[in-house]
Parts: sequence; C-alpha cells; structure tokens
Amino acid sequence: MGIFTGLFHSRDKPKNSLGGAFSFLFGGTTSGKLVNEHTALQTTAVYACVRILAETIAGLPLHVYQYRSDGSKERFPQHPLYNLLHNEPNPEMTSFVFRETLMSHLLLWGNAYAQIVRNGRGQPVALYPLLPNKMDVSRAPNGELRYTYYRDVDESGLRPKGGYVTLRKDEVLHIPGLGFDGLIGYSPIAMAKNAIGMALATEEYGASFFANGANPGGVLEHPGVIKDVQRVKDSWNAAYQGSGNAHRVAVLEEGMKFQAIGIPPEQAQFLETRKFQINEIARIFRVPPHMVGDLEKSSYSNIEQQSLEFVKFTLDPWVVRWEQSLCQALLLPSEKSDVFIRFNLDGLLRGDYASRMTGYATGRQNGWLSANDIRELEDMNRIPASEGGDLFLVNGSMTKLVQAGAFAGKESPVKQATQRKHKEETNEK
Repeated sequence: MGIFTGLFHSRDKPKNSLGGAFSFLFGGTTSGKLVNEHTALQTTAVYACVRILAETIAGLPLHVYQYRSDGSKERFPQHPLYNLLHNEPNPEMTSFVFRETLMSHLLLWGNAYAQIVRNGRGQPVALYPLLPNKMDVSRAPNGELRYTYYRDVDESGLRPKGGYVTLRKDEVLHIPGLGFDGLIGYSPIAMAKNAIGMALATEEYGASFFANGANPGGVLEHPGVIKDVQRVKDSWNAAYQGSGNAHRVAVLEEGMKFQAIGIPPEQAQFLETRKFQINEIARIFRVPPHMVGDLEKSSYSNIEQQSLEFVKFTLDPWVVRWEQSLCQALLLPSEKSDVFIRFNLDGLLRGDYASRMTGYATGRQNGWLSANDIRELEDMNRIPASEGGDLFLVNGSMTKLVQAGAFAGKESPVKQATQRKHKEETNEK
C-alpha cells in the first residue's frame, strides 16, 4: 500500500508538461514564426482539419440508450440527458454548435471542458463550454480533482471584477486528449508547432513574393555616382513594386542596370514545400489529404475506401473518447449499468446505393434484417407490425447441417400419403 500511496501523491497535480515551457507559451519555433492555438488556425490546412473533424462529430446523431430485460437495447428519449445531448445543451446553443465548439477545443488545446449545471436530484439540466486556456486542473486535499476557471470581466455577470471559480469534478465535463498522465491532454499544436510554423513561414514568403511584384529583390547599378539614392529607390518601388505592377517594362536611364539577386521559387521548390506541409498537417490530425483539397493521390476507385478508413481510424477513436467521457460525467452512478450514450456512425459507413442495396438484400434473405430495420437505416417510415414490417425471413431452401441428407433415399411425405390412400381404397374393394 505504501508504494501505491507514493505513486498517488506523485501525481497530486495533473500537468501537461509542455504547458509551462517557455518556448510553447510564447509560440517559439525554429522557423521564427509565432505558433499557438490562435495563429495556427490562420494556416488553411489546420483550419480545414479542425473544421472537418469538429463538424463531423457535431453532425453525428447522438442518442441515449437503455438495455431491455432481454439484453437488447433501445433509445431512451424520456431520459433527461436525451434532450440535452440531442437537441439543446443550454438555452443559447444547439447540440451541433456545442459539440463543434468542444471538439475544436479538443483538437487545438488537447482538452475540452464544459460546466455541468445540475438540479436537486443531481441530474444535469444544462451544459456550458469553458475555454481550456482559462482552466487549471489540480487536486484538492482529499485527492479529488479540482477545476479552477478564470472568468474575465465580460463573462463575470454579477461579479464585474472577474476572478477565479473553483468547480468540483462532478460539475465539469472534461474530455482529455492524448496526455502524459491520462488526466490532462497535451495540445497537438504544441507537439507539431515547428511543422505549423514552417507552413506559416512559407505562406508569408509567398505573400511577400507576390507583394514585391512576383520578382526577387535586386540591385540597381549606376556607372557614376548617384546624388539622391533614396529618390531613385522610391521612384523604382513606386513604378514596379507590387503584384499590380508585375511584368511592366522597366526604363533605365543614365546607363543604369538592374541585377536580380535571390533564389527563384522554382529553384527553392516553394510550391513543393507548401504541398508537403499540407500533407504534414493532415498527418498530425490523421485526416486524408483528399479531404483538405489535395487530390493528387486520390482517384474514383480509392476515394470511397479512404473515406471509410477516415471513419474507422480517425473518427472512431474520437467517438469512443467522447462517449466514455459523457457516460462518466453525466450519468448517475445508479444508472450506469442500464443506460449508455452512443454516437451513430451508420450514415458515414454506408457505401454507394448499389452496395447498400446488395447488403440489405443479403441481410434480409438470411434473416438478420427485417423490413423495418432496413427502412430505419434509409430514414424511411416504418411498416406497421401487423403488416409484417418486423418479420425476419429466411430462404426456404436453407436447412441445418445435421439434417442434410436426412431424407435421402426416403420417399417424400406426399408420395407416402398417396400410397397409403391407394392401399386403403384397395382394401375396401
């Protein structure tokens, strides 16, 4: 027990070991560009990846289920959480906006927080997002996690001076990303700041390149002595600097010559570098390149498979992380064995129309899909049970393996009945 007590006290304060690093706090990178959660979004690839994942998670159907007595599951719309998660977590947000906000926090900061407002019975009645950069996680003297949130003046309400608010563990929905101690996630932006900084640097270089007339800097050579150097420089820039003045014919007087200096972008592989950084950032978030606009290695034959892999290898881990965090924080201890929360990924996993119809036909003919099962998957109205909508059918030619050949060599029941009737008629005569 002493060993485990020592291990527990060694983790008194959950910590992101990169959070206090000087270079991270000030966004220092080897490229010289400032990189943090806000500047990273100015990179189109980062913005695209965050938007794709956040909008996808926000758009998935999210339901509360309960187990029946026979072990099957069914939706539980009467549960108080159903309306919070499926429709409206608070009076100011829809479920889509709420989940989109928390997912963007999770992708940028590595953690997502929301305040849980409960009624007298302990049931959640509202969920409000909290900014991760204002949250500090520590341990109370009794060992329980404690969340301290800094409220600015504009969000303090009745407390115009702002200040810190301490929340208990049961008052906070915390979805952590990959982390060092399993309690606090670390920021993907911090882990990949050099790659993102290089993307920012190449983008800035391209912008300045075109701002200077899509021409590298150069030297004006004069055979004599120029009396007013600044005047010549200003007149040259006024006439030829800027993308609007690109490819204009330069007129040089008094024997002056223009000598270009610098490396052209073609030789510096400028475009290739920008393309590689897009793939590098897509790799960080595990998003297929074709989803951020890079179709170089995508084709009609493989793009559907890449999309299915996106659901399986990218979305599914995030979905499980969300589901388990929601169940842990929002369900009461007395109902955790009977109630659970699940996202529905069926819509994303469906293939094209022909493939779906083939799959439905296989399930229908082999008895593990009813007509109503198929219609629900296609978002169609159910067929009444009285009309056979819930029937499970199977082909009549199917038989058990142990019964295969059981009637081999035997006359059919119909033939036996015919012979028996003929024998009776003969006896009567």
